[in-house]
Amino acid sequence: MAQPQSNGVDTKYLEKKRRVVVWSLKPLSLLRPSCLMVAANADPPAIAGEGGDGAERRIPTHLVVMVNGIVGSADDWTYAGKQFVKRYPEDVVVLRSGCNGAIKTLHGVDIMGKRLADEVRSFVQNRHELRKISIVAHSLGGLIARYAIALLFSNGDNAKAEAVIEDKIAGLEPVNFITFATPHLGNRSHKQIPILRGVRSLEKVAYNLSWIAGRSGKHLYLKDGEEGKPPLLLQMVTDFGDLPFMSALRSFKRHVAYSNYCFDFVVGRRTSSIRRKDEVPKSRNFVHDSKYPHIVYVEKPNVTEDDFSEDMVYQAKTPDEMEEVMIKGLKRIPWERVDVSFRKTMQKIFAHSTIQVKTYMLNSAGADVISHMIDNFVL
Repeated sequence: MAQPQSNGVDTKYLEKKRRVVVWSLKPLSLLRPSCLMVAANADPPAIAGEGGDGAERRIPTHLVVMVNGIVGSADDWTYAGKQFVKRYPEDVVVLRSGCNGAIKTLHGVDIMGKRLADEVRSFVQNRHELRKISIVAHSLGGLIARYAIALLFSNGDNAKAEAVIEDKIAGLEPVNFITFATPHLGNRSHKQIPILRGVRSLEKVAYNLSWIAGRSGKHLYLKDGEEGKPPLLLQMVTDFGDLPFMSALRSFKRHVAYSNYCFDFVVGRRTSSIRRKDEVPKSRNFVHDSKYPHIVYVEKPNVTEDDFSEDMVYQAKTPDEMEEVMIKGLKRIPWERVDVSFRKTMQKIFAHSTIQVKTYMLNSAGADVISHMIDNFVL
């Protein structure tokens, strides 16, 4: 008598489906806590497999690089990364960067930016199907990413004359550049570290103790001007020397800055939203959206034609002057600004981590913020 074949189930189909699921999840898994790559050795199959209806599933071609902040790790983006894959299983591959974790985040924006650039290059060269790239970064990770894309930028100078010249990041089409609570203007100016409550004597103490955060502290407090060069964060609002910081940033189709309106004790709302004090929205203008209850204000992208010249980065000396130069420089590209408030939640005291849902148990209130990012993500 003939033996039944797995109760009538097509075992070949199940095996194909298993391979699809495993490959889709591998980019979200760290090989080991200290590894430099996030599943970079997972070779994608030539054909991803077939869906339940017999249709061939597409291999994702859009790389989403997620970058952690200071003293963070790739695990900080676990929740958001899984939501990306769940929402766009046939479109995106998520690389949770693992090269700048824990103590390594004190090594400085430039050194970490180089490590991130190397990590992205290595990942991309093993996946020839990739066509697009987007960046999602939290806190200091936004500055690291801005440095890295300058190293990864190419503007088609080597293209044939008759070819369309396109800007590329790691050889891919740049699409979204998204930051969460990133100190784009550093931490040196008045009230840029909310936990100090604007007390100038405490801000002076913090400035003097910035060495605790290593080379990263020097960069955040704009203390690194050496050999006649302006501080690194000022350099990064220009195409400085052989590092095209602004050209690389401008190459992305979309720029978004999510910022905590209140209860972020680490990064102030002006530096995270790239605004002057009088440009921060008033609470009376907040909106309520039942789908995204913690998104209280969305400012449409626009370019401000401020009087800016690259000489300004050398001329600025005081904290206020340096902040103004950085604002003018960064406003030359269109930013969509999204203000977030966790005021009515128990998790408000963790706002800096809640905005990215660093740990779901403690930061689940930020789930709607992640949904907002994913819903508005340009594929």
